[in-house]
Parts: sequence; C-alpha cells; structure tokens
Amino acid sequence: MEATPFGAGLPPWPDVDFSAFGEIETRPLSRIQSLTAGFLARNWVAIPHVTHQDDADITAVEALRATLDPKPGTLSFVVKALVAALKAFPQFNASLDASGRNVVLKKYFNIGIAIDTPRGLVVAVVRDCDRKTVAEIASDIAALSAKARGRGLPMSDMEGGCMTISSLGAIGGTGFTPIVNAPEVAILGMAKSEWKPRRGATDAIEWRLKLPLSLSYDHRVINGADAARFVRHVDESLASPLQLVTP
Repeated sequence: MEATPFGAGLPPWPDVDFSAFGEIETRPLSRIQSLTAGFLARNWVAIPHVTHQDDADITAVEALRATLDPKPGTLSFVVKALVAALKAFPQFNASLDASGRNVVLKKYFNIGIAIDTPRGLVVAVVRDCDRKTVAEIASDIAALSAKARGRGLPMSDMEGGCMTISSLGAIGGTGFTPIVNAPEVAILGMAKSEWKPRRGATDAIEWRLKLPLSLSYDHRVINGADAARFVRHVDESLASPLQLVTP
C-alpha cells in the first residue's frame, strides 16, 4: 500500500484579498526569512515538541562577571554550563539519522547561537566550546554576530552544531517555546533575568538573580524527567561559575 504523503488532507492555505478590507502594503520575505520559514515549518510539524521551563540562579555569575575584564556576557557562561550538561546527558548531544531509527551520539561540543539580523534569524556555530574559556567563547560570539549582521555568514559558520541557544534576554520576556533546530534534538531558550526574593535560612529575605530557561526537546529521543534533570544541571553549573571560566 502506498504511503499517504505527510500533510495530505489538510485544507489549503486561505487565499484572501486583504485589500477588500482596507489599505495594505505587500513586502516580500527576505531570502533568509524564506529559507528559515521552510525549515521552521518542517521542524515544528515533524518533531514532537515538548518545552520544559525553569529558572536558573545566576547571582554568582553576575558577581563573577563584575570582577572580569573584559566583562563577558551571561550567554558565554550559559554556553559552558550547557556543555557540562551535554557531557552529563549525552542523549541531548545527539541527532536522529535520516531513517529516524538510529540515534547518532556526538563526541564534540559545538554550540549554535541564534542571531537576530536585519535580514532575519540565523544560527552561528561556536566550535569546540569544551576546549575554550568563557572569554574565548564571548569573543567568538561577538565576532560571529558582527559577521552575521554585516556581510553575512558562510555556510561553514552555520554547520555542525550540537545544540542551539536562543536568547531574548536583552529584549524581555519570561519564557517562550523555541523550535528545535533539526537535526539537533533540543534547543535552550533564555529570557530576561529578574531579581526575585527567596526565603533565607533564618527567614530573612534574600534577593537572587533568576534567569528563565525554556528547553524544547524532541520527545522521540528525550523524556520529560531527563529534560528536567538537564535544566537542573545547567542551573547547578551556573551556581558555581568559577568552574566554568576555564576549559
């Protein structure tokens, strides 16, 4: 029996004459937006997404950052914490092969960074993050971001990622649902950090800087309990940031 094509039977996209309701302006999507739209639609439909959300305590990260010159961004610490979690949970540093029947476990640690550019969203890959310092990772992110927002990134700077980070912390938000960047099996979203009160040991109020994290994952490969443990591992690493400064 011939298999039914994926998506067959869905109603067609609405074809609406919007000008019938008022003045409009039509603009074509940029080339990057057009390419990204296709990949995101495929990933959202083809991957059974689940998103786990939690807060990480980055009070110690903020205190350490203040002592460093140059001062690296929080994102570079999260990259190092993510690498530590990938080592502890290798099923996250993986991909399904084209058949969907085999999991490919990776022994390298290249982290994708989603970059907002005037032409659309791109993902640049910082390579060998397990061998680099926080300062080196911060420098790589800055260089890739400048290149992406300038003349653009070559394909070689966008290939070979193990897991992607999408950060909206500079803009705002308390959480979101990032779409897995296939063939990866998970993606970590960062929202805006916020100072929150915590009950101390003597019932005194302590203020802690909390970073909202949103982990979307492919439920075919990763279960919910491991996703929760993975985010907790990231949080524990960020709570002791001195161990993250060096490779």
